[in-house]
Amino acid sequence: MDEPGCGSVREQGRRDTALSWKYSLFWCLWASVLKLLPMQASSKKEWFPKVAVFNVPQEAAMAFPHLQQPSFLLASLKADSVNKPFAQRCQDLVKVIEDFPAKELHAIFPWLVESIFGSLDGVLVGWNLRCLQGRVSPVEYSIAMEFLDPGGPMMKLVYKLQAEDYKFDFPVSYLPGPVKASIQERVLPDSPLYHNKVQFPPTGGLGLNLALNPFEYYMFFFALSLITQKPLPGTLHIRTSDCAYFILVDRYLSWFLPTEGSVLPALSSSPGGPNPSPAPRTPTMPFASYGLHHTSLLKRHISHQTSVNADPASHEIWRSETLLQVFVEMWLHHYSLEMYQKMQSPHAKESFTPTEEHVLVVRLLLKHLHAFSNSLKPEQVSPSTHSHATSPLEEFKRAAVPRFVQQKLYLFLQHCFGHWPLDASFRAVLEMWLSYLQPWRYAPEKQAQSSDCLARCVSERWAPFVQENLLMYTKLFVGFLSRALRTDLVSPKNALMVFRVAKVFAQPNLAEMIQKGEQLFLEPELVIPHRQHRLFTAPTFTGSFLSSWPPAVTDASFKVKSHVYSLEGQDCKYTPMFGPEVRTLVLRLAQLITQAKQTAKSISDQCGESTAGRPFLSWLGFCSTDTNGSYAANDLDEMGQDSVRKTDEYLEKALEYLCQMFRLSEAQLTQLTLALGTTQDENGKKQLPDCVVGEDGLILTPLGRYQIINGLRRFDIEYQGDSELQPIRSYEIASLVRVLFRLSSAINRRFAGPMAALCSRADFLGSFCRYHLTEPGLADRHLLSPVARGCAARRPRGPRLSLRFLGSYRTLLSLLLAFFVASLFCIGPLPCALLLVLGYLLYAVAMTLLTERSKLHHL
Repeated sequence: MDEPGCGSVREQGRRDTALSWKYSLFWCLWASVLKLLPMQASSKKEWFPKVAVFNVPQEAAMAFPHLQQPSFLLASLKADSVNKPFAQRCQDLVKVIEDFPAKELHAIFPWLVESIFGSLDGVLVGWNLRCLQGRVSPVEYSIAMEFLDPGGPMMKLVYKLQAEDYKFDFPVSYLPGPVKASIQERVLPDSPLYHNKVQFPPTGGLGLNLALNPFEYYMFFFALSLITQKPLPGTLHIRTSDCAYFILVDRYLSWFLPTEGSVLPALSSSPGGPNPSPAPRTPTMPFASYGLHHTSLLKRHISHQTSVNADPASHEIWRSETLLQVFVEMWLHHYSLEMYQKMQSPHAKESFTPTEEHVLVVRLLLKHLHAFSNSLKPEQVSPSTHSHATSPLEEFKRAAVPRFVQQKLYLFLQHCFGHWPLDASFRAVLEMWLSYLQPWRYAPEKQAQSSDCLARCVSERWAPFVQENLLMYTKLFVGFLSRALRTDLVSPKNALMVFRVAKVFAQPNLAEMIQKGEQLFLEPELVIPHRQHRLFTAPTFTGSFLSSWPPAVTDASFKVKSHVYSLEGQDCKYTPMFGPEVRTLVLRLAQLITQAKQTAKSISDQCGESTAGRPFLSWLGFCSTDTNGSYAANDLDEMGQDSVRKTDEYLEKALEYLCQMFRLSEAQLTQLTLALGTTQDENGKKQLPDCVVGEDGLILTPLGRYQIINGLRRFDIEYQGDSELQPIRSYEIASLVRVLFRLSSAINRRFAGPMAALCSRADFLGSFCRYHLTEPGLADRHLLSPVARGCAARRPRGPRLSLRFLGSYRTLLSLLLAFFVASLFCIGPLPCALLLVLGYLLYAVAMTLLTERSKLHHL
């Protein structure tokens, strides 16, 4: 039998024949319509500041898809998308892409891209690649991955349209915030991705658009679908690394940013045919200027979108450059320097909030970029060794991270460090940051390193990277310290994050490199008149662009200053990582780590004592249970002794690494702990938070509030109201508790006088009644709240009967168990009940005698 959804071979043949006849008929009808249209010579459209003028109706149709003639092929595919299964639709699309010319395919391209990745407003989901997994839907997953593969049918369609120089409009309103605001203000963004692409609306038109080639249009939709498409409610448990979208990102990066060899050429549009000529970059920018910074503070107006003629050899990597720019712009460029400075205000509102899935995809991009850049040959790493034989791909590898990624990633991380919730989900941001800080982990020589600790020493060849990314190490480290000081370090997940950061920064030779970079930045600057000109001036475009690379800047201090000022502005206030301010924060963190270790041990001991010391009679319902609840400060209670061990290991190693980095001695830690009053009492568990005595009782100090928030200390929480009116517990039957409360209240109202008379007797009967009808220790209870103290003084409680214990699951289960055991010995229900009552009377008599004796002893 054939596989489901595929049919027999004969049925498959009939379907292919019918499909061929249908599309052939549509093609003939469409060709007849085209013959009736006036033939005009094509000409190149020119740029005007505010109105784009087109000389040819064909170009107008390409620029404005809503003015195109209706496409029979598009209408047929739309109908098939509703009536046919997914596998059959993809087979039809493959056949259409192979058989139809670009003139027909350009009409279906925008619809096809939207149907795959969803609409930009998030209404249409498309193929839902972010939730598509191979183990859940293996057939759909394999078909989608094969169709969207870099060497698959969809890319064939892209290159087919690319060869004909078609353009597709992309709305500016869906671009990231800073880019959209810049274009709407008629200011050209810094990224060359937008140069010479902005289309002003014609008279009566609405909105600004970008005129994108097919490859750009496809990648814009692909990258933005990570942000615009919201995950379905039932897909929150899906692992991101197993989804089709995440794997496609990895495939595209491996294909267009290869770590070995060169970029693969565009696929042939037909078997044995020539490769289509890809469109050049618009405008082309010389790679020699990638490593340089812009010194002019004047931004270019959109109307001056001039093109630059570059070496034709650079055309071979235009897809690699476009892919990287699109990913960086769509995923990272959501915060500008001006916006970041405004976000420092406590009253600022967040404009864009990334998700954990977003951060994981960005981390994948950063890891691949490090591998891509580190695949440079050793003789081509230094700018001084450039030669005419260097390929554009090698130039692009050297410039990819500093030119396109660094500034946008820094602002992205700053926002995440300042606005991400203080929970375990921050681990994704943390690992993305640490991945960027360690490019040596993705270097080719890493494979040859052994697991020995000495082999993990950071080589001096990475000193330029550390210096040129100084703020990524120092300022973000200070930001992490601020977060760590506000989190519960007793939690194993938070302890793990502190351990990870301390371990990375404690790698041998890394702290020395950071200190060297800070010294270069803080040293007095000796102004050399021609130095800035030598660094920032772009090369001329005469001759080979590689020959005009500027001489190497040997002034490392100036390079570090340029990095800091370009990311923070000229008026930034730099806080040295190894200065006294940060050292104070590290000492506070070390003190909190010590406290967290003691707290974790105390919680572990408390759990063991409460479990081992619980009397057996409490499980049978004959002993009073703790109605005050338990204190849950973290997730240790749920994870048990194993998590306590892990927390202790993480915090112990983190403290060791911090002491290595900042050269902290044991005497310093002990002195700081004693000075701040962090020592616990003799049993290590009963110390209250830091308080002062006020008119209404104890008042928490800022240190006391911090101790409570982080679970370092706590009050003994005790219910001090009417025990009959306390909230119904999870181990009680709610309806039965309410019925028993009404019954006991009726009895208390009816027999209030006799119960008071019995309890006032001085003989044994009076003691027996007082033991059962009064709350034990009520007069001796210390009321912490002044409000509760006043209420207790206004409402004295007399003797009363409480039947609430009968509403407990444990009491009822114990009674059933007793009757079951009695039935095994042939004891009926009534004799068993009499025995239980007799046993309880004996127990109550003994407890009454012990209570009276203890009272006489205290007197």
